[in-house]
Amino acid sequence: MPSKRPYHHGNLRPALIAAAVERIAEVGPAAFTLREVARRAGISHNAPYRHFRDKDDLLAAVATQGFERLAKALDDSEKHRTPRKGPGTPLERLCASGLAYVRFALRSPEHLQVMFDWPLETGRHPELEAAGARAFGVLLRLVEQAQGHGDLPEGDPLPLACTAWSLVHGIAKLAISSRLPYRSERKALDFAREAIDTLNRGMRRRAGRDQADKAAAGSREK
Repeated sequence: MPSKRPYHHGNLRPALIAAAVERIAEVGPAAFTLREVARRAGISHNAPYRHFRDKDDLLAAVATQGFERLAKALDDSEKHRTPRKGPGTPLERLCASGLAYVRFALRSPEHLQVMFDWPLETGRHPELEAAGARAFGVLLRLVEQAQGHGDLPEGDPLPLACTAWSLVHGIAKLAISSRLPYRSERKALDFAREAIDTLNRGMRRRAGRDQADKAAAGSREK
């Protein structure tokens, strides 16, 4: 039955995005249609075309919303850390952002599916490309701060950011597809925390070796 969503001309677009997310949760991004989204929103089947050129245009809006929410989750991740006084070290903030990524995926699997699994042309949807860049920019900034603090190796932060992203994204995808042996959100996050800590310990050791090598080279020059 059509949803009884009150809307007017000014909020039809967000109503359609919300209806699309609901439908994606039921049948995935491949099976839903604009006509079905219109029916669910309680509007005529032609109404979506006032805001979206086609199905991919609506899916791009869903993905953009997902990246915007992910960026906010990464920015807000500090409050999800183990309570302690002070803002925490850069490496602790980086760890918190990784947990926030997995938490976002567990709570918004429909968005994550469209963000990464549906083939959308970013050139056709510049707002999607910009939202994705903003989310990755938060991670890159956290990596750079950890490098500046001496917790991560010096040099180009991009490979380190991609390594951290690959780890948490893999955990997130396994978790939402029920491929992990940890079914509850708490257990999945506990596993993610252990995996992130293992990665961070390895990178800290590498940073320590790099600093020792740098100091030894300085001593030889003297």
